[in-house]
Amino acid sequence: MKIYSVGGALRDRILGRRVTDRDYVVLGTDEQCFMAAFPRARKQGREYPVYRVGASEYVLSPFESIEHDLMARDLTINALAEDEEGRLFSHPMALQDLASRTLRPVSGENFLKDPVRVLRAARFASMMPEFILSGDLKEAMASAAARLDGCTAERVGNELVRALHSTLPSRFFRTLADTGCLVPWFEEMEKARKVPAGPPPWHDGSLFDHILDVMDALHGKVLWAWMGLCHDLGKLASPPEKWPSHHGHDEGGVVLAKGLGQRLRLPKRWVEAGMTGARFHMKAGLYDKLRPGTRVDILSALHRLDLVEALFALVRADHGDDFYEMAARDLRLMLAVHLPAGHGLKGPEAGRQLRNLRCQALAAAN
Repeated sequence: MKIYSVGGALRDRILGRRVTDRDYVVLGTDEQCFMAAFPRARKQGREYPVYRVGASEYVLSPFESIEHDLMARDLTINALAEDEEGRLFSHPMALQDLASRTLRPVSGENFLKDPVRVLRAARFASMMPEFILSGDLKEAMASAAARLDGCTAERVGNELVRALHSTLPSRFFRTLADTGCLVPWFEEMEKARKVPAGPPPWHDGSLFDHILDVMDALHGKVLWAWMGLCHDLGKLASPPEKWPSHHGHDEGGVVLAKGLGQRLRLPKRWVEAGMTGARFHMKAGLYDKLRPGTRVDILSALHRLDLVEALFALVRADHGDDFYEMAARDLRLMLAVHLPAGHGLKGPEAGRQLRNLRCQALAAAN
């Protein structure tokens, strides 16, 4: 049994970055022998032998040598391995591409065999914005575009979520757009390239560019960035003859945000957050002009989903107005109001009375 440290940990060490995750490739063994050596290992997935040992991942390679294993990988900068004696093995271009900050495919054939590597390459482009894409990487991605419909939703969603963790999530979508790879999984974003963002002076340029600008402004908070992606999807349903106006796009976007989240098999929390961003971003953008009742209704819904701060961060990124402190003050006032003891009200009647009392509290304070 031979064990090699591979991929990201070596890449990041060479780049002088902090190493977080360590992954390993195991050659010359089978699952039974591996489990005998690592009895606490837990198998992950069903497609091929991948085991979790503590915080590390071990993959049982089907290849006879580490050199053959590295030639089956996605990008040259990830085709790195180190054995237990500290000897480094790498793709012939790996170290050069790390030095020149270049994303290059190990081979175009590898992308055809596993088209998820298209999304993975776009994700690396967002995680490493200082890296350029080589011409052959763009060609490999474009060649595999027609096979993207064969990817599983869970793997596509996982690549998106990891891209949203990056400092420049917009580059994920720009890279896919430049290589013709937005369809079928992100068909909304492909359509957004041809739709104006909105009437001046609020938004100029395409809806695609506006959504990406909002996502970048929300980077560092992955769920917030997802809400930025979803917030203006309703504009896709606006009749072209009405452009650049998008009346009613907030409610119209709820269905589209839900559809995108469910298509990618994202958690329920994410689906709800995307729908919430679409539904409330316009009203919350006028928060200082809203009546007490509307404020109570919006804050009640956001508080129930623990999305108050997230929604107002979205408003700030979208409109430039910062109403979070005002909303947080109103929420504190609301939550301090309760029905009097012994009120005797039940069900919807109790809810209506509590809402009335909270509206009165906000009206008195403003």
